[in-house]
Amino acid sequence: VQLQASGGGLVQAGGSLTLSCAASGRSYAMGWFRQVPGKEREFVAGISWSIGTTSYTDSVKGRFTISRDNVKNTVYLQMNRLKPEDTAVYYCAAREGYGPLHFISAYDYWGQGTLVTVSS
Repeated sequence: VQLQASGGGLVQAGGSLTLSCAASGRSYAMGWFRQVPGKEREFVAGISWSIGTTSYTDSVKGRFTISRDNVKNTVYLQMNRLKPEDTAVYYCAAREGYGPLHFISAYDYWGQGTLVTVSS
C-alpha cells in the first residue's frame, strides 16, 4: 500500500485545515500521527475502513475529525480550532492487522509527512 498525504500548511490559531491521505490499496485501518523535533511520533486519530470505527487522542477530541471515502480510498483529517501545540509533521499510515487503532507499532505502511504550522 502506498500512501500520499497532502493538505498541510500555515494557519493561525483557531483556524482549520484538512489533511488528505490517498491510499493505493485497502487495508484494515488508517491512522494519522504527528511528530515534532525531539519528540516521539504520536497517534492522533485512526479509522477502520469497513465499519468506520474511530479513535482519537485526548488532546484532539472535539476538534479533529477523521473520515474515509471508500470509493476514493482516501482518508481525511479535518482539524478545527487549531492550537500552536498542534504544530507538527503529520503522517498517515495504514495497517493490515486488527487491533487498537492507536498502536503505532501495528502500522505497516507510512506516507510522507505533511507539515502543519499553527501560528499564535
